[in-house]
Amino acid sequence: MSLRPGVTLTPIDEVAVLLDEHTGRYRQLNATAVLVLRSLLAGRGPDGAVRDLVRAHPAATTTAEADVAELVACLRAANLIVDAGAGPERPR
Repeated sequence: MSLRPGVTLTPIDEVAVLLDEHTGRYRQLNATAVLVLRSLLAGRGPDGAVRDLVRAHPAATTTAEADVAELVACLRAANLIVDAGAGPERPR
């Protein structure tokens, strides 16, 4: 997965902000979402992101898979990420 062209990730302490330059909208990500997103952007895929999340937060073992899936769904619904190798999507 990668950020859609025109979307930037800006770390701010333990959190980060995703800015969609096409719409001017931004979304704040908590530290856990940043960990998962960085794992996804590094090419580890959802399964790798789950492993990274559980490694960092062992208490998340029972919910990690659902948490990663929910974040991915939210990022896709907001048109902020695209699958690797996919052509650029049009801004909404």
